[in-house]
Amino acid sequence: MGLADEQAALVAALVAGGELPAGFDAARVGIARDALLRKRAGEVAAAWPLLAAHLGTQWTVVFAGWARNRPPGGALRDGWDLARALAAAGRLPTGAAGELRARERRWRYDGVRPPRRRTLGAILHSGR
Repeated sequence: MGLADEQAALVAALVAGGELPAGFDAARVGIARDALLRKRAGEVAAAWPLLAAHLGTQWTVVFAGWARNRPPGGALRDGWDLARALAAAGRLPTGAAGELRARERRWRYDGVRPPRRRTLGAILHSGR
């Protein structure tokens, strides 16, 4: 494995639940991974304030549990994907459900491509 491959594997271990490459201290990488998850949770909380607020003290735990093995998609997408996952599991707090509905009304997001703003006509006719 070349240096570039080792670096890619380390990044995957840090942010996407990938296997830790040989020669790295698992405890130190774990500390760094947890710090990156907390940072990511803060970024998502800024983009999805009601989701974070309504999960309260459980926000970081819930987010980290969901995000631990997922590569970052950006704060908007990560929050959207988490909100949809919580809704599908019947665990989305009521206050956060309103935030998700507002996003679904104003943005188009299929879970694959980046979110795009809906046109005014689509918003007015969405019935949401």
